[in-house]
Amino acid sequence: MKLTTNTQITLDGVVQGNGGASAEDRRNGFDRGGWARGVGDQDTTAFINEYYQRADAFLFGRRTFDLFAGSWGTMTVEDAPGWEPVLKSLNTRPKYVASTTLTDPAWSGTTVLPDAAAIADLKAEPGGELQVHGSGTVVRWLLANNLVDELTLIVVPVVLGQGTRLFPANGPDLALDLVESRVDSNGVAIQTYRPAGRPRYAA
Repeated sequence: MKLTTNTQITLDGVVQGNGGASAEDRRNGFDRGGWARGVGDQDTTAFINEYYQRADAFLFGRRTFDLFAGSWGTMTVEDAPGWEPVLKSLNTRPKYVASTTLTDPAWSGTTVLPDAAAIADLKAEPGGELQVHGSGTVVRWLLANNLVDELTLIVVPVVLGQGTRLFPANGPDLALDLVESRVDSNGVAIQTYRPAGRPRYAA
């Protein structure tokens, strides 16, 4: 399957706590949640809706899965005006969650992948688009193991100064080819890249 990732991220690389829900990730004293909520304009909303509609299946890390299951997994159309395509896709298409502790996911249509090898095996299966939303730990592992086909960053124009970042301070290096770039009327930039091997460095 074609594996794509979609990540809301700040200018300083933070991915933690973008939604601001009461159950949002507050590890390590993080108290600046909700930085992405309602920031994008109608074009960005349309892009996100279209993106989810392309999915044949979804892959989540455990933390993001729990957040999505507790929100999108319990909503009705009336609860999510303007986001009906996202709601429908998440609740009707297969979902996979990488976890060594989850055994009986309550969200219908979910399969637990118990180890890294199972993620690689899923990606190798024939099919359309396997999408990863959020799930920073999983995205880092996928990038380090050359399993990402396209990486989409929804860059919110804010600097948080705290929080978990998508790219570690010391990690593998990666060159990227820009596939698509757009900026909405509120300054939210959407950039889609394809991994292109290692960067070139000056001698």
